[in-house]
Amino acid sequence: MPKLKPWICASLLAVASVVPALAKEKDAADAKNTAETTANPAAQPAPPAANPNLTPAASSANVTALLGVLVMKGVLAPAEANAIRNAAPEAEFQLLVEALTRKGVVTAEDLSAAATPVPAAQPAAAAAPVTANPVTVAVSTQSAQAPAPKETKPAGPVVVPAVVPLRVLPVDPPVKDGLKAAFTMGPVKMTPYGFLKATGVYDTSNPNGDDMPFPGVFLATPQVFSTGPTKDPEFHLKARSSRIGANFEFADISPRITLTGRIEGDFEGNFSEVDNRDVSSIRSSMFSFRQAWVRLDYAASENADFYFEGGQDWTLFGSSALPNLLETTALGYWYGDVYERSPQFQLGWVQKLGGSRNLKFSPTFAIMMPTSSQIEKLGSLGLAGQIGQAEREGADSGRPELEGRVALQFQLDKAPAVAPAQFILSGVDGKRTSVVPNSSYCTSVLTCGGGLTPANYVAAFPNGFTASSHIYGLQGALQLPTRWFTLVVSAYRGGDLRFFFAGQVNSFATDTNGLSNIVGGANSTATGYTSGFATLDGGPLAAAGGAVLGCNVPAATAALCPQGNVVVAPQRAIRTFGGFVNLGLPLSRWFNANPKGHNAGWQLYLHMGKDQVPNHDLNYGGYTGNANSLAPLPLLMGKLAAATLYYKVNPNVTFGFEQSIYATRLMDGLTLYTIAGKPSNEWQDHRSEFGPIFTF
Repeated sequence: MPKLKPWICASLLAVASVVPALAKEKDAADAKNTAETTANPAAQPAPPAANPNLTPAASSANVTALLGVLVMKGVLAPAEANAIRNAAPEAEFQLLVEALTRKGVVTAEDLSAAATPVPAAQPAAAAAPVTANPVTVAVSTQSAQAPAPKETKPAGPVVVPAVVPLRVLPVDPPVKDGLKAAFTMGPVKMTPYGFLKATGVYDTSNPNGDDMPFPGVFLATPQVFSTGPTKDPEFHLKARSSRIGANFEFADISPRITLTGRIEGDFEGNFSEVDNRDVSSIRSSMFSFRQAWVRLDYAASENADFYFEGGQDWTLFGSSALPNLLETTALGYWYGDVYERSPQFQLGWVQKLGGSRNLKFSPTFAIMMPTSSQIEKLGSLGLAGQIGQAEREGADSGRPELEGRVALQFQLDKAPAVAPAQFILSGVDGKRTSVVPNSSYCTSVLTCGGGLTPANYVAAFPNGFTASSHIYGLQGALQLPTRWFTLVVSAYRGGDLRFFFAGQVNSFATDTNGLSNIVGGANSTATGYTSGFATLDGGPLAAAGGAVLGCNVPAATAALCPQGNVVVAPQRAIRTFGGFVNLGLPLSRWFNANPKGHNAGWQLYLHMGKDQVPNHDLNYGGYTGNANSLAPLPLLMGKLAAATLYYKVNPNVTFGFEQSIYATRLMDGLTLYTIAGKPSNEWQDHRSEFGPIFTF
């Protein structure tokens, strides 16, 4: 906004110089002719039409043009500009000045400074009309004598910017015609963006072999929880974090409607499975979508904006506050950062409350793709497992996932180049359901186990049964940018947040507490039932807590359990809580570096995060037997501490270095880990990552 002030003042003064002509065109023309004759007897009076600035139509056109530019730059709302444009010609200028003064864009001091008369020593002063209005003198002299200014490059920043927090879900609505298009496709404006990123990584311990941090669930079966004879150090060099996208703006004839969109993808997908790349598949990661959405904004008034968005975007829950880390393949997931991107229909409202802090209030609601992401085995089931679990159990609930967010934005620090602060509350509510068809029932007492005959539960549930659990969560977040530091804090609590990368890879578990004669699928035995019935989502759910039946009254023998007491064992979300603190320090601003020099881009980030499962859920007796052989997993918490240093060579090239410690701790008293041949309760990976980022 400071860069717009001189231009706005000059434009206002240009309009002001012709306003007196609106009331009495003939009198104004006579006064001008008399003044010019007095200053220069040789000068011949020109008819009023010779100077188009002195015609009401031309003056009104000047105001209209200025209003259009101010709306495009987001200074005025379309409704406000229309009110000024529809006013009487003699009142347009005064209304415009009042509006800009009310918004704090210009002040009386700004206009006075811009209206300082040109010194008499300048040759142009002799041709200036004589008048008591110094504003008219200055503007008339400039418009009559000064050549058109040449286009120049932006002057650049006058101060090193403060640290800007990551905001993938901004509060401020888009400005109509505000997209600076790189090119157009018919009526659609388009501007590509993205970055190319290559980093080298050294991990002191990485038993999973991934090129990103993963919780301490070592999948190198059968040696689960073991690193072998060493800590299993690894080195990776990767470029698949690179990202590309494009912003769109669609034309619309209504001044109140703004249509925007985005499409974005990266190369973080799986590796290609094809003959000509099998051997070299490790370097052939696939391109996959991150975002693809369209948004419609309606400016109901100067201060109110309503919008609808459809497509895949960041989730309202969790994603509103993210840490700044160099490692973006796994952005602190399972270590205190909750986020996701998901298909959704989103409705929102942005209300400008004004005041000295420029308050804005934005509630948002969305219906999301129903999700469920429980683990079935310690290993990959491939595409069948992805479809069976991640898609079926959420969709089988027959209802969308619900998410909401409330954001309050305000200017905490009024220093130059400091972003506004935000306070955010967000939540999620969902449901997953397993469907057991009656074809999954066992056919004999021997295969059923527990002594329950088929007649017992076929009669109780002749058509099969369902087992469900809830997904829920609440997050609070603060983003507090100042000239000295930027603090981002996030805290969450909920249940079955595995889809949002929380809960230490846990989802739900089956509660068999108080039940007898528990029976699972056809692979159950009389000596222990380690799986549930086969479900429509892909098979027995042994590891995460299978669907089972039981008797809700004590029974000496299974045959004594009445038919009416055969029940579905309830399934419950495994709870979790955690969060992170991310502190950004603008080192270059601290030391008053030249904002146009090569030392203006030093920033340091300090980060701590934690994700933890309550001890109650890990030690609960109802989760320990029968259908729950590995639900919940015995992981107590994941911890992350990181320091990231960035050096921005120029606006397009940045180098980053990150030193971090990722750790997973087991339940108290457990020493299941074998780290370099020694039992341990905690696994740690000291990770070093360095590389350039080329932004466009």
